[in-house]
Amino acid sequence: MDLLQLRYFRTVARYEHMSRAAEELRVAQPSLSRVIARLEAELGCPLFDRRGRRIRLNQYGAIFLRHAERALSELEDGRRALRDARDTGLGRVSVASETLLTITHLLGSFRAAHPRAEVRLFQSTAAEMERQLRAREVDFCVASQPLTGPNLDALELTREEVLLAVPRGHWLDGRESVTIPEIADEPFVTTRAGHWQRALLDRLFASEGLAPLVSCEGDEPGASQDMISAGLGIGLIPAISRRVGTDSHVPVAWVHLDVPDCHRVLTLVWNRDTYLSEAARGFREFATGRPFMTHRLTAPRRERAPDPAS
Repeated sequence: MDLLQLRYFRTVARYEHMSRAAEELRVAQPSLSRVIARLEAELGCPLFDRRGRRIRLNQYGAIFLRHAERALSELEDGRRALRDARDTGLGRVSVASETLLTITHLLGSFRAAHPRAEVRLFQSTAAEMERQLRAREVDFCVASQPLTGPNLDALELTREEVLLAVPRGHWLDGRESVTIPEIADEPFVTTRAGHWQRALLDRLFASEGLAPLVSCEGDEPGASQDMISAGLGIGLIPAISRRVGTDSHVPVAWVHLDVPDCHRVLTLVWNRDTYLSEAARGFREFATGRPFMTHRLTAPRRERAPDPAS
């Protein structure tokens, strides 16, 4: 067994599709299939269930994947530790977020304060962030919805109200607040499933036994306000957008939602078993030791209680 087999197996397990895995690894599919077959022969059991051209990770593959990811992650941590010990800089910090607009100010301020630190930024869904933390591909995630998984620690960074944004001239323009049933037939601009805006929208409507009417959905939450101002629908926008935005740039009206717990909570999440460079440790201190964005926290930061099962 060698590292190449482990890396190839991890990629095939991630995609459960030989062609996609081969494309990701930039190898020929027959070569990839032979590597996986040799690994299974060496282990003495199949790692995937095969039905025609479809493959699915089976119970043996799931067990082996946990150990393979741990082994590859330990080796990557060792490589990073050696690089940090050799280099004169602070090392690298890798951060994932659901929307890049959320952490632009934070990363810019950190980079200005620590110019020797190397910063990498990824845009990911919540599910992808969980995988990235598990595989130790990133040091931190700035998440707008809870992330689950073993060995994850989290600190709340900020909590803010989420408002309803409507185009100027809309019948809700000028209203102080509105209930969910009142807007049950309104078209919504939102994100695809997996993003915090969509999760919150679905939860608020489900609490009333309703489903939202979605007219436009995408992958970048930061673009919603522009689409709302263009008259494509109404949508949920965090309160910070009202404070830092300008009516001349994005002409929308703001309405409070008369529902409980209509908030976005941003948390900094990391895998406690992952090696953190000096840059990563500095970033965590920088992010949690001062107000996260340009506004004050509306609720104190607190450490998430440990999972009783851990």
